[in-house]
Amino acid sequence: MPQLSLHTPIGDLTLSEEDGALVALDWGFGRDQTPTPLLVEACARLQDYFDGLCDAAAVDLPLAPSGTAFQRRVWDALRRIPLGATRTYGELARETRSAARAVGRANGANPLPILIPCHRVVAAGGLGGYSAPGGLETKTWLLAHERRLMETLPGNNAGQ
Repeated sequence: MPQLSLHTPIGDLTLSEEDGALVALDWGFGRDQTPTPLLVEACARLQDYFDGLCDAAAVDLPLAPSGTAFQRRVWDALRRIPLGATRTYGELARETRSAARAVGRANGANPLPILIPCHRVVAAGGLGGYSAPGGLETKTWLLAHERRLMETLPGNNAGQ
């Protein structure tokens, strides 16, 4: 499986491609580096995101996360959360006609964090959790970064 890594403010990230689509984004620098056209483009778009030039979740890249039908339904709902906005587990549970804990489990199983913005999901009474290295510190950084992006990117409407 081709992989390509990049350095970011939240640590090294590695993207994986299978059958012409992105299937995983993992923390850490991959051992093997295979610069396919898709992986080069995806790394460039992520770098643009970290440089404050775009919303990574809005970038039109082929994504093919492996998961159950329910997980994919939750991940689709995550992609609809606008830049700079958050949703609670309960709100997503209502949207997906499920339970907040089930949404939390699907959120934690997201194989393409940032591109599928699971960091935009918060608990009713606070931030909730984040399973990436750095945990809540990483989640807090991503949310603050996106608030800064909202101030600079034209055409964005925070909180929708």
